[in-house]
Amino acid sequence: MHKSIRTRLWVGAITFIAIVAFFYPFVIPPKVKFIPNEVRFSPSSPVPDFSQYERVTDKKKAFFNYLKPEVERQNQWILILRSKIILLQERVSSGAPVSASELNKLKQVCDNYNVKCATLNDAVFDELLRKVDIIPVELVLVQAANESAWGTSRFARQGYNFFGLWCFRKGCGFVPRRRDEDSAHEVARFGSLSEGVRKYLRNLNRHPAYEELRVIRSVLRNNQQTITASALIEGLLSYSERGQAYIEELHAMIRVNRKYM
Repeated sequence: MHKSIRTRLWVGAITFIAIVAFFYPFVIPPKVKFIPNEVRFSPSSPVPDFSQYERVTDKKKAFFNYLKPEVERQNQWILILRSKIILLQERVSSGAPVSASELNKLKQVCDNYNVKCATLNDAVFDELLRKVDIIPVELVLVQAANESAWGTSRFARQGYNFFGLWCFRKGCGFVPRRRDEDSAHEVARFGSLSEGVRKYLRNLNRHPAYEELRVIRSVLRNNQQTITASALIEGLLSYSERGQAYIEELHAMIRVNRKYM
């Protein structure tokens, strides 16, 4: 073979290998476990002192900047898990084999989201997909601001509980100062921001009181519409004893504070 031809072929081969090497991570994404590792937030990272800010706008920006990255990470984890459930549903529907390991991991997801999945069928997967889905960042942020007095409550400062979540085991959290004598609940204490956000998202995604929120979200998904905070707020009527007044307040908080998020 002529030397110049061999040279051109050699250069072409090197160029092709370089192009494949560059685009490989984008064309062939890395493998992800069926249940990805949940993102963590260092328990040693203290909650900032949001009361130090003299200007309200500075306080709001600092608050949102602190919470937003963690909310986005947790939502990303939920989307990865959701994609794995969809792939598994497609395999089951096509009659493809499912390993015992995959079934055990799916059972963990079912347990976490209060779904009975002894028998795998479309109804089970539909219920899982209705529950394993994101909560819009704007909604999470305004609820956190509302429930924690912009991060200044003792539950937020000392227990990473920005959402007023309760627990019902003695010693699981803080005893509210104004708790009724016949009540046994406590305000939950978490070991990290990651745990607090994760428990809040899971609470909205599995508790029967927020079924309406999940139905609204499912309808938006099925119609290929954007899942918005304003739409999902309407499913939070049971979150507060204030009912509709609470819903209207969250709507107002989004309108006023969207520019700071």
